[in-house]
Amino acid sequence: MRLDQVVSVLERKLKNELPGRKGQIHMAPAPVDEARFNVLEPSHARRGAVLLLLFPGDNGCIIPFIKRPTYPGIHSGQVALPGGKWEESDQTLANTAIRETEEEIGVEGSKIQLIGKLSKLYIPPSNFLVTPFVGFTKETPEFIPDPREVDKIIYCSFETLVDKSIRKETMIKVSKNHSIMAPYFAIEEEVVWGATAMMLSELMVIWENS
Repeated sequence: MRLDQVVSVLERKLKNELPGRKGQIHMAPAPVDEARFNVLEPSHARRGAVLLLLFPGDNGCIIPFIKRPTYPGIHSGQVALPGGKWEESDQTLANTAIRETEEEIGVEGSKIQLIGKLSKLYIPPSNFLVTPFVGFTKETPEFIPDPREVDKIIYCSFETLVDKSIRKETMIKVSKNHSIMAPYFAIEEEVVWGATAMMLSELMVIWENS
């Protein structure tokens, strides 16, 4: 699938009512934590934003993911979309998504064009209310990962993402003595699960439905 084809379809569909929970729930870990789907936004939550970036590559339309370094924290080693917390210097959460993408993987913010956003998703373990944005660059960026925040960049074609055969399920060890069953996207031999998978799930529901 070419970048212009994917952007054209998503730009149109993202103007419609978002599926929200109905789209996210397909890739939610079990047991499902209904708190993250609460209509009322948690007043104590920190705000953040991520960017689902589309760009042209040899295999058509490509999406970059980041793998977090190993560190003493709840998201250690996980695969995610570039993004982070809202700062007072950010005028909007859209600015947060673009700024964090530039900081984490080196994509120039001025070259990113946003076409819409997905539903907000609350992440209880880190107390973040995250807004995922969708955008693109017309040319393949020169990626410069920040080694403090990014262990490596993982590239996935949009055609691969829509292939339902990469949606699987496995046991995830979330702490020393606790594991959960979680659906995931198998991307480049990585397990993409949790909030990131739920965001991708909503995107796929939007893509697959008129």
